[in-house]
Amino acid sequence: MPHYRVRSTTSAPAGTVWGLLIDGRWSSGLDELVEERSSGLDPRGNDGIGAVRAFRTGRVVTGERLTELVQDRFLAYEDAFNFAMKDYRAVVELEPAPIGGTIITWRGTWCMRPEIGWIMPFILPRVMQRMADDLAGYAATAAGTPTPRP
Repeated sequence: MPHYRVRSTTSAPAGTVWGLLIDGRWSSGLDELVEERSSGLDPRGNDGIGAVRAFRTGRVVTGERLTELVQDRFLAYEDAFNFAMKDYRAVVELEPAPIGGTIITWRGTWCMRPEIGWIMPFILPRVMQRMADDLAGYAATAAGTPTPRP
């Protein structure tokens, strides 16, 4: 089964990272949250278990269903609809960094769909690393702390 595991570190505390992660509107890697294709969104940006968040990147819209949440520590989701993958499951873990701030670990697994799915093992790890790095950067900016260099 294909998989990825990426990490990024931010100077921001876990609470700041969590606030961005649970809202889902922070990433430059995603063009927009598509509210009309989403369901169960919290109007205050505190989406709960079962919420489906649809994201558009270019012309492609994919959806994720939140399946497990542990505030400031752990978020898990699965695909609600995705044309290139099936049975996609991902976890984002937040842990204190030894020098302060937060370590973000993002990992996922999926099954490939015939025809288009073969390319995902080459693309998805890079995309998810960019997502983790974006989250780290946005969190540092939101917290008003400098972003550590890798």
